[in-house]
Amino acid sequence: MKPFIPAYITTKQNGRLKEKIRAASEILASCTLCPRQCRVDRTRDEKGVCATGKTAEVASFAPHYGEEPQLVGDRGSGAVFFSHCSLQCVFCQNHDISIQGNGQAADADQIAAIMLFLQEKGCHNINFVTPTHVVPQILKALDIAIDQGLHLPLVYNCAGYELSDTLKLLEGVVDIFMPDFKFWDPAAARRYCRAPEYPRAAKTAILQMHAQVGDLVVDSAGLARTGLLVRHLVMPGRLEETRQILTFLKEKVSAHTHVNLMSQYRPMGEAAQYAGLAQPLAAREFKQALQMAKETGLPLIR
Repeated sequence: MKPFIPAYITTKQNGRLKEKIRAASEILASCTLCPRQCRVDRTRDEKGVCATGKTAEVASFAPHYGEEPQLVGDRGSGAVFFSHCSLQCVFCQNHDISIQGNGQAADADQIAAIMLFLQEKGCHNINFVTPTHVVPQILKALDIAIDQGLHLPLVYNCAGYELSDTLKLLEGVVDIFMPDFKFWDPAAARRYCRAPEYPRAAKTAILQMHAQVGDLVVDSAGLARTGLLVRHLVMPGRLEETRQILTFLKEKVSAHTHVNLMSQYRPMGEAAQYAGLAQPLAAREFKQALQMAKETGLPLIR
């Protein structure tokens, strides 16, 4: 197998990374990075739904061993958890980070230093967690980090609540897209995320991600190098949505779409206030979800 060269190296060399940084930075003046379309002037530290102004905030960074095996390997995925989130699910398991916004401001030089630190620690990739609202800041940091020797695959680990124009900025930059696909039902997305457009946005985004990077490709050691990996958190009482999502992935995206069905739903955040979310996922429900996935023939992440 040929030596792996991240997509962003070529994009940097041909000058397109600078163009992407300029375009992304212009968006911040009337922010339309995500489907919320808040149009606040983040260059003046105005804040919309994501509660983030001009400067990104980082909650934590470290080699992470709780991710998918194709990302973790034996030295971990280099996770960078960004504070705040544009989706803000009421059941978020990272409520203190995504909703309360715990974290510290980090400029482009600091984010670049974090990436290089994780590379020096031996991580197999740089895994941006909840990055949608800070794409311009990430691109600036990436430009700096490349000049200092960054060479790991980039993982875009998101909620699936993306905008096509923002994803275009990531073409030739991100190697591995790892979106969640949470809801098929707009009414559920409205109730639990205040985003009835979520299912449409997620479908469009996942199709665009696959068009950019294709199916998941791993090296001889089983480590992801490029491609799409979709997560779906199985939730209590919502198995029909799971079926619809799996069918969409097989029939509209690719029969080779790698899927991670996640069983760890618990009533976190504000979930206990909602009757449909106040109980944990039953083991029998997850077994049913697994059977659905097996019937589709989609490759499941273990």
